[in-house]
Amino acid sequence: MKHPLLKLILINILAWSMTGPVFAAEDDLYDFLWLDPDKKVYVLQNKVYKKQGKFYANVGLSYGLNDNFQDTSGVQFAAGYYFHEEWALELLYHQYSTSNSETYDNLQQVNGSIPFIRRAERKYGLMGVYSPFYGKINTFNKIIYFDWSFGLGLGQMETSSNALTVSDSTTADIYADEKNMAILGKTAFRIHATENFHIGLEYHRDHFRAPGPNINNRIGQDAWRNNSEFVISIGFSF
Repeated sequence: MKHPLLKLILINILAWSMTGPVFAAEDDLYDFLWLDPDKKVYVLQNKVYKKQGKFYANVGLSYGLNDNFQDTSGVQFAAGYYFHEEWALELLYHQYSTSNSETYDNLQQVNGSIPFIRRAERKYGLMGVYSPFYGKINTFNKIIYFDWSFGLGLGQMETSSNALTVSDSTTADIYADEKNMAILGKTAFRIHATENFHIGLEYHRDHFRAPGPNINNRIGQDAWRNNSEFVISIGFSF
């Protein structure tokens, strides 16, 4: 044959036609219902960091996102157990520290006004965590494994507010303690540094009912409030 490239192509086609299909293990088989029913997708690599049957504990730093008049930061403690590869139960506790923001100081300097403020003090509760997504990223010649999860649960939100005094200019601004049941929610991105050590990036958004400020000696109306925060954490699995 005069053309060596054409000869090489024909040899490869012949070799491929005589070779049987290669499959991964049966455990690595996934069905996608939106594909043709006769088509299946095989995964060539097993999941590296398994979660089922493992306990974990996290500690993190949080930054509040939902109050213009307060700078809120805090610390998070969480512990959980994966009873299934995708499902876990998690206990959590958050302690907050607050201070007046630059916006609050500017408002007082301009016209002496005091805004209605509800400060986050602490929260705790129990949530179910669902981890449907996992994957890996190859960067700088290093493979990084990660999980993406969602959490939903119930807990208690402890706050303090100046709802009783903010509308009375003749009364000193006083913060009263409040306790409210809360619906806790989060989404979390976990990066596996090693088999037992991980780094977490989390967004929390919690909802609870609490009264607004008293106006003209009328008690503020209850409404749904929210508490949002971003958390960076480190954790261990065992």
